[in-house]
Amino acid sequence: MIRRILVLALLTLLIVSACKRESSSSVSAVSVGGNEVSRCDSLCLYAMGDYGSQFWRIPALLCLDDGTLLAVNDKRKFSYKDLPEDIDIVYRRSTDNGRTWTEPQTLVEGAGYKHGYGDAALVQCENGDVLCFFVGGNGLWSSTEGDPIRSYVCRSTDSGQTWSAPEDITSQLWGSQSVSSSTRNYKASFFGSGNALRLKQNPHKGRIMVAAAMCRKSAQVLDNFVVYSDDNGHTWQVSERAFAGGDEAKLIELRDGTVLISVRQNGARGNNRSTDGGITWGTQGYWNELTVNACNGDIIRINDTTLIHSLPNSINRENVSIFTSTDEGHSWHSPLLLIDGPSVYSSLTLLADGSVGCYVEKGPDTGSELWLYCIDVNKIIANYKKSCIFAPLISE
Repeated sequence: MIRRILVLALLTLLIVSACKRESSSSVSAVSVGGNEVSRCDSLCLYAMGDYGSQFWRIPALLCLDDGTLLAVNDKRKFSYKDLPEDIDIVYRRSTDNGRTWTEPQTLVEGAGYKHGYGDAALVQCENGDVLCFFVGGNGLWSSTEGDPIRSYVCRSTDSGQTWSAPEDITSQLWGSQSVSSSTRNYKASFFGSGNALRLKQNPHKGRIMVAAAMCRKSAQVLDNFVVYSDDNGHTWQVSERAFAGGDEAKLIELRDGTVLISVRQNGARGNNRSTDGGITWGTQGYWNELTVNACNGDIIRINDTTLIHSLPNSINRENVSIFTSTDEGHSWHSPLLLIDGPSVYSSLTLLADGSVGCYVEKGPDTGSELWLYCIDVNKIIANYKKSCIFAPLISE
């Protein structure tokens, strides 16, 4: 027995030493709550007062198939508040992995109270077109079928350089004319900003999906549905309810084709799974290890075995971090700190050079700046291995 204990102790020491050697890179570190955590390179895209606005919010980041990096967000010109305030949606492009950027351009321009736009989500279709989903008009909670918060789609056929006029798809999604009987008793909807999803596996290869939070007519309660298209975004369908009592949500396709939804909650974050391309859903659950702020975040795959999720690592809106899963989203571990302090929404994408881009609100949500963080995937893996002595094997 003593011999077995000694062997186990020696094995543990060797694994810890290996993890330390693997994670000893040039990345800097800070101490938060007594724990040393890694940091990564960063760049401020919008500071308070830039381009005539004090308030920059709601980041969406996507690397296109040609390597172009597209950053879209709200320009809240006169107030930090949500719709129905006067808000523009603006975008910048980078063709060198985020090192340099074009000047901001306006995707859609607000024209006064109840005539603004916000909450953009991005996806690239199988035919190469880029879609930007967003909402506009009335506020979420005061929306009615006669005076709605409207859902729009813009399309770009040139890697985000120019965009079509907004197409209003509101009546297809909810209300008396909805294509789905499940959403005819709803009075409002908005998209989960950041990344939408294109499925890459058969039998639903090419399907475009974006998570929507819809408000019931009977109560001020949000439920999640998936808005989807099988013709590169020209016509739209709505799934069955994916999550009851939800909020902003994100979608990801798993290795076996299952679609996972991650749902904003105050406390343990919600989730559910679909095995038929997002049309019907299983039994909703919660990740108790992600007891975090009710905040929007993003979820992507970085290799065959590893998912990452960006969220505040706090019950408050602070310490946005990257969480890691090596079991297809059943559990989450090893938060890698990005911002030590107030920080809110975030969006993730894999850059053309293989690193991870995170576009994130830095500062309180009443006056935040927008920053791009570029993270070496190996730093995420090293942080995971350092945090989990007996970590499952992950691809590198």
